[in-house]
Amino acid sequence: MPEYRINVGCKVFRFQDLRTVLAKASPRRSGDELAGLAAANSEERVAAQMALAAVPLARFLEEPLIPYDSDEVTRLVFDNHDAVAFAPVSHLTVGEFRDWLLSHQVDGGMLAQLAPGLIPEQVAAVSKLMREQDLIQVARKIRVVTRFRTTVGLPGRLSTRLQPNHPSDDARAITASIIDGLSMASGDAVIGINPVSDNPKQLTVLLHLLDSIRRRYDIPMQSCILAHVTTQMEAMQTGAPVDLIFQSIGGTEATNASFGITLAMLAEANQMAHELRRGTIGDNVFYFETGQGSSLSAGAHHGVDQQTCEARAYGVARHFRPMLVNTVVGFIGPEYLYDGKQIRRAALEDHFCGKMLGLPMGCDICYTNHAEADDDDMDAVLTMLGAAGVNYIMGVPGADDIMLNYQSTSFHDALFLRSVFGFRPAPEFESWYETRRPELPEAMKMLAS
Repeated sequence: MPEYRINVGCKVFRFQDLRTVLAKASPRRSGDELAGLAAANSEERVAAQMALAAVPLARFLEEPLIPYDSDEVTRLVFDNHDAVAFAPVSHLTVGEFRDWLLSHQVDGGMLAQLAPGLIPEQVAAVSKLMREQDLIQVARKIRVVTRFRTTVGLPGRLSTRLQPNHPSDDARAITASIIDGLSMASGDAVIGINPVSDNPKQLTVLLHLLDSIRRRYDIPMQSCILAHVTTQMEAMQTGAPVDLIFQSIGGTEATNASFGITLAMLAEANQMAHELRRGTIGDNVFYFETGQGSSLSAGAHHGVDQQTCEARAYGVARHFRPMLVNTVVGFIGPEYLYDGKQIRRAALEDHFCGKMLGLPMGCDICYTNHAEADDDDMDAVLTMLGAAGVNYIMGVPGADDIMLNYQSTSFHDALFLRSVFGFRPAPEFESWYETRRPELPEAMKMLAS
């Protein structure tokens, strides 16, 4: 295994392997410092970035960060690599790849064709050499379109996940939040509830609640209850109206084991959901959530920095052609992303890396109450992701999730992005909204009575 070295003035910096170069080249974040992987100072970080810029992209196919024999995520990524798609950039270094991506000659069509030829480590590497404006400029070239009952990801469109969580799963409170969100054109990506408990009976109750609202108002929407995938599989077996399948995923086999899942389990759920044929205009059935720091928090990172682990999670997601992928960027806490600046950078990295790998990326623009962040920080992330062409964001009543106890984005934040950038909802949902919106105030009155 070669040593990576770079001369900076009179100093020689040596990095023992590719994993070390990647970790020390990462922009500063608390998670990598907690793991003991971060650069010691800015000088070492810049030296690592210079060394990384000189690494051939092909080298990542020769030096797996986590051994092939011991990690099923590595096997999935390498076994499905498309060498033909990779060929146009196979001769480039990481630094040259950055310049190529930023060139005016490279457009979204070219990047879509390239996506199957890239592995997560390559896109993570190039993101470490990019400024925030670079991450925005490249990501906005890429459109990833998915369909179930609505079409998400079209140019000029911005969708939302309507998130009507409640600390006791109260049906009236959930319904009120849904009607409130629908009245402001939220919910075209998915209406998704985080249930209080991972209980098959309660899951089924919530699924029937969402499906009854959909059918009563003839809404083109997809629903999802964010329970464990095995609980959702049990619900499907009993005939519950399951639309999208949710699961949190990570970038290593050990991380996924901490979530209680395997790739075979995801494949089984995928098949079951497809057999239901509930989608009317498409068959993208998975809703995945990810977040920088999940591998470290599970003690499952294998010495790989948290952003590269996150990109590897996208390698898992890509295999299953999901409807939605959501980086819950600030949810794990300041131990991993300390402040608003680190959250903003991570959000732009995640969105860029996911889009580069061909994924329909959304973002839960959020922070926990003990992080060094506030609403102004989130407004900056929100606006920058809008410029970058994010597929969807969260719509939480008042931006304050009263069940999960964290701060996210509201129905009004989505209206802000649509107003500033001229975005519109998914076309099927927009048509429904224009004709059926007048019914919603009366529905709220009936609920209140």
